[in-house]
Amino acid sequence: MEYLPAPYDVARRLVDLAFGGVIDDTYSGTLWEHLWASTRRVLQGFALAAAVAVPLGVVMGRSRTAFRLLEPTINLIRPIPVTAWAPLSLLIIGFGDQSTIFLVFLASVFAILLNTIAGVREVPERLVEAAAMLGTRPARTLYKVVLPAAVPSIIGGLRIALGLAWVILVVGETVGISTGLGALITQAREQSRTDLIVAVMIVIGLAGFLADRLLMLLVRLIAGRRPLIN
Repeated sequence: MEYLPAPYDVARRLVDLAFGGVIDDTYSGTLWEHLWASTRRVLQGFALAAAVAVPLGVVMGRSRTAFRLLEPTINLIRPIPVTAWAPLSLLIIGFGDQSTIFLVFLASVFAILLNTIAGVREVPERLVEAAAMLGTRPARTLYKVVLPAAVPSIIGGLRIALGLAWVILVVGETVGISTGLGALITQAREQSRTDLIVAVMIVIGLAGFLADRLLMLLVRLIAGRRPLIN
């Protein structure tokens, strides 16, 4: 308990980190630079995961052949912790943003993929049959029937993945990166600045919360009055 900072010290550090003028050390007023660097990496890794996982999940959900071919490989790779990929990514990709984005991608892709597959496979077959009876082409049925019905599951996967992206971000930013919230925690740990560690933890929690709220707002703007989400 003696190493835990007092709430006042954490609040003081947060204010100084954001605006400066309180503690006046090398970290004063640097929050926005670190936050932007981390947000950019999260968005890039998350967007790449969504771009890969949603189409692949739709294909696997609709095609039994594709599911049988790909499912064993996916379930073989999925249990491997992202932290175990970190040293390999550094060796293959190198230090810097790309390695962190790759780890965020790995943390996000499986949650989106599995939820998309589940959502697509749970679409009642009678809806697809009804569309076919009305003369709807398969490609249009996929767009007009299957995807809208699977949207709630896809959104659930996106929300889980976005939260995981912020969790893994810290791992990706601990080595070879000087700017970012994870890098800030690493520097604070090396200097035993527990007030800074806790302050950055609070920032990461708030950033993850705001990212989730913004994602849901975007979904509601796209969906309009359609009952796609609760």
